[in-house]
Amino acid sequence: MNNLVITVDHQQKKQIKAQYANYQLPNNNPYVEAFFKVEGVSITLYQSGKLMFQGEKAGSLAQNWGYQDEQSPQQPIQSQQVPMIGTDEVGNGSYFGGLAVVASFVTPKDHAFLKSLGVDDSKRLTDQKICQIAPVLKENITHQALLLTPKKYNEVIDKGYNAVSVKVALHNQAIFLLLQKGVQPQKIVIDAFTSSKNYNRYLAQESNHFPNPITLEEKAEGKYLAVAVSSIIARAMFLENLAQLSQEIGYYLPSGAGKPSDQVARDILAQYGMTGLEQTAKLHFANTQKAHALLSNRK
Repeated sequence: MNNLVITVDHQQKKQIKAQYANYQLPNNNPYVEAFFKVEGVSITLYQSGKLMFQGEKAGSLAQNWGYQDEQSPQQPIQSQQVPMIGTDEVGNGSYFGGLAVVASFVTPKDHAFLKSLGVDDSKRLTDQKICQIAPVLKENITHQALLLTPKKYNEVIDKGYNAVSVKVALHNQAIFLLLQKGVQPQKIVIDAFTSSKNYNRYLAQESNHFPNPITLEEKAEGKYLAVAVSSIIARAMFLENLAQLSQEIGYYLPSGAGKPSDQVARDILAQYGMTGLEQTAKLHFANTQKAHALLSNRK
């Protein structure tokens, strides 16, 4: 569905305008309170409280603000009654910032505690909520967290990895290290980012292996508490890394890969050259070429 409309309250209006501040564009409609362009989706916030999403990814963004697709409803988190490991990654779609991958071990006795915290798919939680509960999860749930900084990410890509194979390596390593801590899962679920055939092909190139079978499942972060925990911890790690890099470089680094990222990349190029981007961004993204073009046009 490419055109969705929901109703938001005053507090949500404030959150929307804060979250999408860097994506705001001018709009002359007197009934429009704010207009944004995010990941190719036009988002129009009306004075009346109506919020309209237009674009290919309209449904995905609208779900962040309460929209539920009646055609394919969000599958509730399952109260799986087996000890399991779940993994997820955050940062793959963002030009700036690193790539965080987390594997978490959750048993049935953890379910009540996790639900009391409001553990859910991180895409349906605000960043503020994620940053509140992530430290509690890290303290109470056995997990393994890995963060590939932009500098290291670029080095790995230069060595022949690609956007998929680097994730295979990180997910596999996180699970391997978590198993080394002595946990005994009956099931291992990875939030699917590629096919099983591709995963196994890239996995063959890695040195660390384990005998446990794995399952790659789409939208697993919304089905399994173990994956949801990993999703939340990974998101908090990514945000922390993005904030740290912003402080070091002296520019606010936006999440995502839209026009705001192009413009910030241009300014970093102008001040620091490619060295600045190597430290803060995933260079193989198209944003790098766009930033060079923007800088050339400005001269």
